Amino acid sequence: QVQLAESGGGLVQAGGSLRLSCAASGSDFRLYVLGWYRQAPGKQREVVAVITSGGSTNVADSVKGRFTISRDNGKNTGYLQMNTLKPEDTAVYYCRMWVAGTLMDYWGQGTQVTVSS
Repeated sequence: QVQLAESGGGLVQAGGSLRLSCAASGSDFRLYVLGWYRQAPGKQREVVAVITSGGSTNVADSVKGRFTISRDNGKNTGYLQMNTLKPEDTAVYYCRMWVAGTLMDYWGQGTQVTVSS
């Protein structure tokens, strides 16, 4: 059973930075696609960034140029570096790991990011 644990959230002023971590246990981390999602109050959960098992990345237009997704397979950990944060980035951030076409699809518990203006 895969378990994911996010960390690194908190309160930051607009223009600041945070780095979120997603530590995985219980399976071969290298096999999985890793994604970061967020959900703001009253809004649907949305994808922020994705990194494949091979290291290819894709980020949402709303965070392009500000957020970077990465992974360290040796540490079984994924990261989301968030720079130049804006109040509209305020949300609960979740990491997700999955293998396409299978039932191997796991979510973390979420970490709150709050950006003050």
